[in-house]
Amino acid sequence: MNLSEHYAAMREATMHRLLHEGADPDLLLHSPQDNRRGLTLLVRPPAPITAAIETILADFRHLEPAQYYYPAADVHLTILSLISCYPGFTLAQIDPAAYHRALRDITWLARPFRIRYEGLTASPGGIMVQGFPEDEGLEELREATRIFFRASGLQQSIDARYSIHTAHSTVIRFTRPLTDAPMLVARLAQYQEQFIGTFVVDAVELVFNAWYQRARTTELLGTYPLGRP
Repeated sequence: MNLSEHYAAMREATMHRLLHEGADPDLLLHSPQDNRRGLTLLVRPPAPITAAIETILADFRHLEPAQYYYPAADVHLTILSLISCYPGFTLAQIDPAAYHRALRDITWLARPFRIRYEGLTASPGGIMVQGFPEDEGLEELREATRIFFRASGLQQSIDARYSIHTAHSTVIRFTRPLTDAPMLVARLAQYQEQFIGTFVVDAVELVFNAWYQRARTTELLGTYPLGRP
């Protein structure tokens, strides 16, 4: 997949949609009845990266203050959803120690990789930072994890909704109609190639999480260094 072309196509289609049909607000984001939970392998970008993202978000927040902006602690890059969020899932339904052992074995053979955050793309539901792997490490880790869990007998739903190949991070979710779609689209175009930063991923996290990966509803189950100690 050519990520530059993929992100650009998403952005162009969304710009047209926002201007002519409007956003697709997420009505569940603030719902106390949302009990979707899952198991995710993810990466947390370092503080200099989230600080650079926050500077950009401040610009959008000025235009659309009523939308939802991810705090720095919640910004993440999904490696794989091991168990995609579904209503009523709890840790009591699995053996977390078995997942820990599996990921320890997988990550021991993995290697650190680099991610470049550059530009913004969007969907009708929100805005995302574009992530670009600078080597094969991310895809190798994803594929090794897919192969292991599909043969493991452990509960998993990897790629059940879609097969993930991007390295984006969602940073804004639309929760209501836009107040000024043309201005937001113009701002999105302004940042479409904005360099944010590059970072090395040398460890990944396994979390029990809600749909939106908020810190207050996320439980860290393990942190796994990549490569042999």
